[in-house]
Amino acid sequence: MTDSVYVQLGGEPGIHALVDRFYDLMDTLPEAWTVRQLHPASLAGSNESLFKFLSGWFGGPPLFTSERGHPRLRMRHAPYAIGQVERDQWMLCMRQALDEQVDHAELHSRVLNAFVDMADHMINTGDRTSCTTIS
Repeated sequence: MTDSVYVQLGGEPGIHALVDRFYDLMDTLPEAWTVRQLHPASLAGSNESLFKFLSGWFGGPPLFTSERGHPRLRMRHAPYAIGQVERDQWMLCMRQALDEQVDHAELHSRVLNAFVDMADHMINTGDRTSCTTIS
């Protein structure tokens, strides 16, 4: 049996490291300014929510669903205008965090593709055409 993505990413410490780096990048990269503006001044709550969601999504403890029920990502993000720019900036931060943390090519590709699919799904404004900025 193959280890879950959660285990392959290093379990709780690995997921925390990925999420911490992701939000550090979002908070510091000028190229992520637009998506950063969708978040509160402190990213602590967003960080904790994403960590809990990814824990279960990647096959670890279902922390998010245990506390809040089904993630319903599009519904939870409906109050925020998420277009191509926000999606691309979110992916810029996540891709860089993955690049820095995940050396295994197959795992990197698998996780990146999952994030691309999720980011594409979150677009709720304008034209939802296929996104080609992240390969």
